[in-house]
Amino acid sequence: MSKSILMVMTSHEIMGDTGNKTGMWLEEFASPYYAFKDAGYSITLASPMGGQVPIDPNSLSDDAMTDDAIRYTKDDVARSAVASTIQLEDVRAEEFDAVFYPGGHGPLWDLSDNAYSIKLIEDTIAANKPVGAVCHAPIVLKDVKNPDGSFLVDGKAVTGFSNSEEAAMQLTDVVPYLVEDELKSKGGKFESADDFAVKVCTDGLLVTGQNPPSSRPAADALIKLIS
Repeated sequence: MSKSILMVMTSHEIMGDTGNKTGMWLEEFASPYYAFKDAGYSITLASPMGGQVPIDPNSLSDDAMTDDAIRYTKDDVARSAVASTIQLEDVRAEEFDAVFYPGGHGPLWDLSDNAYSIKLIEDTIAANKPVGAVCHAPIVLKDVKNPDGSFLVDGKAVTGFSNSEEAAMQLTDVVPYLVEDELKSKGGKFESADDFAVKVCTDGLLVTGQNPPSSRPAADALIKLIS
């Protein structure tokens, strides 16, 4: 039987009070999606509101279009899946072998404090199945707890979009959370490479990637845990 992966994406498309568009960062979806697909896994896509996932227009600029992102633009099946995600509240951890959260700034708003997401991650980890998140998506871990009430990330090696990367984007004062600060505040042992260099942390069942270039390596690390 082929393994099944749930990918959870954002439904949020406005960058704070700026009026600018945000959403999912295409590379962070496309690279893991094709890593899973090419490994023969079945993939289910979910988002808080269901339906079309907003894609950050900046992730469609020429310099952001990786091979996997270009492959996505020509892939009717993938595009139609992103346009018709199921609602997060309707998914059950027991139906999947792993869960992966692509980033983009969107998750900082609608997945950071989402009760369905928190329960999904807690149930997945409790079932001894891995969870991955990349770039801004590790914010989904901030309130996730172990059965004993301690924070999941406490004492664990984790990474995500760093404070210096957010500063480089000049969005430090726009975003509701800084991923690095939040994970550290919950006891996470936050590690980061230079800005926009590849960095992946695997600690137990948890895989986190720092930024867009880390999304394929993070997916590969998750695949390793599943197999």
